[in-house]
Amino acid sequence: MGVSLATCDARRMLLRRERADDVDVIHQIHLEAFGALGIYGDAPPVEAQLVRDLRADDGWVPALSIVAETAEGAVVGHVVATEGHFEGARVVGLGPLGVLPDQQKAGVGSALMHAVLGAADALDYDLVALLGDPGYYRRFGFVPAASLGIDAPDPAWGDHFQVRALSAYRGTSGGFRYAAPFERL
Repeated sequence: MGVSLATCDARRMLLRRERADDVDVIHQIHLEAFGALGIYGDAPPVEAQLVRDLRADDGWVPALSIVAETAEGAVVGHVVATEGHFEGARVVGLGPLGVLPDQQKAGVGSALMHAVLGAADALDYDLVALLGDPGYYRRFGFVPAASLGIDAPDPAWGDHFQVRALSAYRGTSGGFRYAAPFERL
């Protein structure tokens, strides 16, 4: 299918909740965004199917599935956060976050991150967790989870497993688990 647009201006985007008619374009965004990384060879990126599996999971939070839409109405990015498991706290696991390759480095991903973090905070979640590059996610307030006494699902992840404490966080520590579809990867 391939979606191509002129570079958008993140200041002119609408960030909104996913709608039913966005499902196919969201799938395509993740196919293109993660396929462009070249790490899957000819196989489709797992992130595209993961989003579909998360949508069918009990951990799905519709308010935390957010798209970036251009002023012309084209959806160019998507992020999702789903409920995770953590004793004594309400938590979400963030990801995947995908932006069409020709829209990357234009502020779309940053806008989506701020939107999903703000939405999770407004919904009174305690923490947002993710697996990613510490150098990139530090700008959004993420810290290595271990620094807050939070154990990763896989200890080998080290500092790449990060959390962002939100307003409701009161210092609970323990082990984090993502929604079930993540565990099947």
